[in-house]
Amino acid sequence: MAKIRHNNYIDTVVEISRNASEKGVVDLYTEDDHFTGRHIKVNGQELCHFGTTGYLGLEQDIRIKKAAIDAIMRYGTQFPLSKTFISHSAYSELEEKLAKMYGYPVVVTKNSTLGHLGTIPTVVRDEDAIILDQQVHWSVQNSCQIARTRGIPVEMIKHNNMEMLEAKIKDLSSRADKVWYFADGVYSMYGDEAPIGRLKELSAKYPQLHLYYDDVHGMSWVGKNGTGYVISQYGELPQNVIVFTTLSKTFGASGATMVTANKDFYTRVKRFGGPLTFSAQLEPSSVAAAIASADIHLSDEIYDMQKQLAEKVAFCNECLAKTDLPLIEENNCPVFYIGTGAPAVGYNFVKKLMDAGFYVNMGVFPAVAVKRTGVRFTVSRHNEKEDIKALVDAMARLYPIALAEESTTKNQVRKIFGLPLLKETPPDPLAIPDSLRIEVYERPDELPAGEWDEIFKGRNVFDYAGLQFLEKAFGDSEVPEHQWDFRFVLIRDMTDKIVLATFLTKTLWKDDMLAPASVSMALEKKRITDPHHHSSQVLAMGSLFTEGDHLYLDQEHPDKEAILDLFFQTLTRMDEELQPDVIALRDFTFADDFLKAHCDGQGFVKAALPDSCVMEDLSWSTQDEYLEGLSSKSRKHFRQDIEKYADRVQVEISDVLSAPELEKAYALYRNVWDKNFDMNTFAYPKSIFEVMNTDPNWEFIKMFPAGTEKRPGQMIGVMFSYKNTGTTYVPSLIGLDYDYSEEFSVYRQMLFQTVLRAHALGFKRIDFGFSASFEKRKVGAESIQKIAYIQAKDNFAMEMMEVVQNETTAS
Repeated sequence: MAKIRHNNYIDTVVEISRNASEKGVVDLYTEDDHFTGRHIKVNGQELCHFGTTGYLGLEQDIRIKKAAIDAIMRYGTQFPLSKTFISHSAYSELEEKLAKMYGYPVVVTKNSTLGHLGTIPTVVRDEDAIILDQQVHWSVQNSCQIARTRGIPVEMIKHNNMEMLEAKIKDLSSRADKVWYFADGVYSMYGDEAPIGRLKELSAKYPQLHLYYDDVHGMSWVGKNGTGYVISQYGELPQNVIVFTTLSKTFGASGATMVTANKDFYTRVKRFGGPLTFSAQLEPSSVAAAIASADIHLSDEIYDMQKQLAEKVAFCNECLAKTDLPLIEENNCPVFYIGTGAPAVGYNFVKKLMDAGFYVNMGVFPAVAVKRTGVRFTVSRHNEKEDIKALVDAMARLYPIALAEESTTKNQVRKIFGLPLLKETPPDPLAIPDSLRIEVYERPDELPAGEWDEIFKGRNVFDYAGLQFLEKAFGDSEVPEHQWDFRFVLIRDMTDKIVLATFLTKTLWKDDMLAPASVSMALEKKRITDPHHHSSQVLAMGSLFTEGDHLYLDQEHPDKEAILDLFFQTLTRMDEELQPDVIALRDFTFADDFLKAHCDGQGFVKAALPDSCVMEDLSWSTQDEYLEGLSSKSRKHFRQDIEKYADRVQVEISDVLSAPELEKAYALYRNVWDKNFDMNTFAYPKSIFEVMNTDPNWEFIKMFPAGTEKRPGQMIGVMFSYKNTGTTYVPSLIGLDYDYSEEFSVYRQMLFQTVLRAHALGFKRIDFGFSASFEKRKVGAESIQKIAYIQAKDNFAMEMMEVVQNETTAS
């Protein structure tokens, strides 16, 4: 949806982490001089610890600690040598015990991340294909990057969507020997599980399907010998399955294991597994600790521990069931997730719980979609039932307070997560201060035309007359991608003065609209048979047809904060009513601190847009004066790329195109659209241009080769230009015949003729819009960096763009 570059992704993660740190809920340090597992001390306060992933509490088992200490005294702190050459003394004992636990020989790795990096490129061959679950762990997704560089197809499905998985298996089976599906056994955020029963059915139906599970969060607390959730669902592993489990987290030691019944997979990874071959081996203390833990797992004691934990998990579920807290997934997993929706609510709620004496984690982007922020807490054997009850009681008491302080309701959060709504008394639709009044309209003719134009005069194609055009062109379309639902927002103060104004449209956007061209070109091949492939319903400030400053806000108003709060409340109500997949607020400059705190707290992330180009100075009298106003570099470009071609073309201006001219102009527009992937939108239908042709505010700059008759068939270029209330000239769309580009420099000539036309009409400003900023600067335009704020209910579009971009880049 946004300009998906790796930098954008990292910048977003860093920004969200910074916000969480400022709120005091991450980047914390414990202050304990020893750990018991039940409590930790943070900022001088003792907190009940509900954040561990050591669910059985084995990290505090005296036998495991003594084994680690003894190993250090006997062998030292490390054995710094590749395991391929020689392993230290305790390794063989560990491998024997693990093989006894699992019933298969295992490959021991330093940790699961290095294990995936060693295993995936080794077992996935060049003739195979990969499908990722949207929520499979980052370490798995990152390891698949290596496969992409080898040209291996990498696809992604929405989380646990088996219908989508089957469709991709069918698609890839014709061109891949094996189709690998990567999933978690138990997912770390919500605590939900892979649908293994359905995956067994798909394996029987499609022999090419191979399954790779990361089950580190399913380890120890379930299954025979504590071998984890996935193996407990299979019993005997089939040949097409690889399972990664852990020796850390619940196991209480360090390291990870690859388990498979497939001897070829085992041998390949054992003999050469990338970092498994070249990296250092586990420290003696970790191996000894793992041996001690394996002894526990091989004894009946593991089942007593599992039972004790299961009782506490069940008790926690019972306590939660007596509340209306939005538990996202109820099962027997020791991971619990309470949805908060917006990050601001999450920060608020976590801080209140810490102040009340409880340490919990936050689920934030990129682990979950920004709008699906929540409080993630875990239950371990260390927690007593009174601790669990106290936590749930505190959450039930503090949750509604946190919601209210962030102007959110319980049902708003439940709608985000698709949970059943509560039969609560509906709140006042909007908490409107006495000093403010809001007006929301669905049609432009309901607006006060004079006041609207006083605010938006000169802004692109959304002065009052421009809105009339947009409504006529897009308001009643039967084509899904051109069905626009308008909302116009005015906020007035007690003097009846407009202090905020904007308009929004809901329509279908391509998810890759602003992605790199390579991504769009790859997706367009799939849109030949599926025109709406990877597209989403977007509620956007402004519209796909308009560009520029769509928001008016009285920055000097004393009630500015209340105005912003009211606008976001209104946006939330629109979200509930219109149900878009994404909300996009645009187009803002980097220097514009537009509602930054509000955007961060409401789950909007910043994304780059293409540069916008404007020409602010049309005060020159002659062409020489115009050229003098250009930079020396632009003057040089003008001489070389524009002036020497000027006498090869002739121009004609029309207020109305004849039917043959309109036909030709539309064909030229489609030429440009077919080649332009910088902003990959749905092509406008001819009907839009027919409306344009009847609107008195539009005109058409037509270009022909010099010396030819100005017939429609001779037209080699056309600029579709809007005249905004006498101040701004807006060349909105262009059509070109690329066969004449080299001979006539048509595009550059059209830009220059646009400048001349705007000057001749007495306009003060040209709004050239997005893209091609290098060419537009040659005629004197100034480029301005623009950003958008994006709020997605699901990360899938962004993650899929990362997948496709990486694949096309590698190709």
